This record gives sequence, C-alpha cells and structure tokens, in this order.
Amino acid sequence: MVAKLWVKETKPINIEGGYLIDGFPSIGFTSAIASESLMHGNNYELAGFVDSYDFPTVSILKEGVPSYATRIYVNAGLKVGVFSSFLTINEPYHKTIAKMMLMWARKHKCSLIVSSSPMNMQEADKKQIIAAGSTPQAREKIKNAGMLVLQNGTIPGIPGELLNQGMIYGQNVIVILVNVDEAGPDFGSSVNLCMAMSKILPGVSCDLTMLRKQAQVTEKQIKETEKETRVLRDTMYG
Repeated sequence: MVAKLWVKETKPINIEGGYLIDGFPSIGFTSAIASESLMHGNNYELAGFVDSYDFPTVSILKEGVPSYATRIYVNAGLKVGVFSSFLTINEPYHKTIAKMMLMWARKHKCSLIVSSSPMNMQEADKKQIIAAGSTPQAREKIKNAGMLVLQNGTIPGIPGELLNQGMIYGQNVIVILVNVDEAGPDFGSSVNLCMAMSKILPGVSCDLTMLRKQAQVTEKQIKETEKETRVLRDTMYG
C-alpha cells in the first residue's frame, strides 16, 4: 500500500541554503520530543501541515489553537524547517514519508536534512556522538562537528530511507544515533539529541535547563496523543 500524503503550506517559506529537521517518531519518540523541545521559545512559526486520509483524525490544541498532528514549522532567521509529528507512523508508510520530506527539502533548496535513530550503544560509545551521512559532504560535516562517522551498521525506518534517498539524489542527510535506555524516559535521550543537533546546525542553541523541562512536557503530550489515537491507528492499518 502506498500512502497518499499532501503538504499544505500556510505561508511563504524561504529557507534556501538552510536545514530541515525530521521530527517524525517512526522508531520511538526521541526525534519528535527533541524537535518540539528545540523549537520552544525560539521563534519558530507554524508554516504548514502534512495530512493523509490514512492518518487518524485528530486535532492538537496548543494554547487554545487547534492544529493538525503533523505540522511544519519554520525559523526564517535561522533558515530551519521542522517536520513535527505527534503521530507514530507505521512501517509501510516510512518510504513515502521520507520521499515527501526529501522532495520538500529539494523544493526549498535545503542544504541538509537532519534526522535521528535510536541505538543501544556499548558503554564506551555512549561518551561520543555517532552519526551517519548520505554523501561525502555530509560525512565531512559530521567530522567537522567533532562526531564519529558510522562506518558499519543498520538504520531502519524513516531515517534509513532518508539516507538511501539522499545517497541516490545527492541530498546531504545526517542521521544522529541516540543511545536509548529502555528503562529510562525518552526525554533524556531527546535532550542529548538536541545538544547534538546544535553542533551541526549553525545558530541553533540549547538552554539545557529549559530543554529538560520542555522535553518532559512534550513527552507527556506525545504519549497521550499516541494513546488516544491507538485504536484509530490500529483500525487504519488493519
């Protein structure tokens, strides 16, 4: 089954030469929590949304204002776009979501897409940030940020497809690997991911204290949405 998606932009977007952050929770909630937390209080404006007849019908309210569960935010000053979603997207839709983001990034002439993927790391690897790159330029950017380039491994889901599509079409994609402790909260991994993103994206900074608080709030919101849409999603995917 091929998902039918559409993107609706609600205002002009100019982030040419900038960056796109993937905030879809295809594997775990870390990327979604991190992208929401990174935007908090940093002049990101709602610029559009993504929808599909296959998505659960739900409205997310923030400060009384309704919105779609999958949204596009833009910081024009930093030239950063963010796809932020409170919906967990099942595997058959990962390729379509990744291709949609790649096309959007090419349309707006983004120089880099940044995504993330959870990984159970060895104790020695937890002290360093590891990332994968789709192109030689992306891998060089990883090195310049003081991170290690993943040489061998497997990256599933939307991040994996972004790497594959980026490799084919010459689009720079970086996937940051985040250690996930199954016994611990997702917001801890999300804070680490935000800090790693700030090393790659010029001008993006993190207030660690505020970030931890916001990540906990966001984790609660996302998991509540996941719980409330589970029955709809199970029906949708069969």
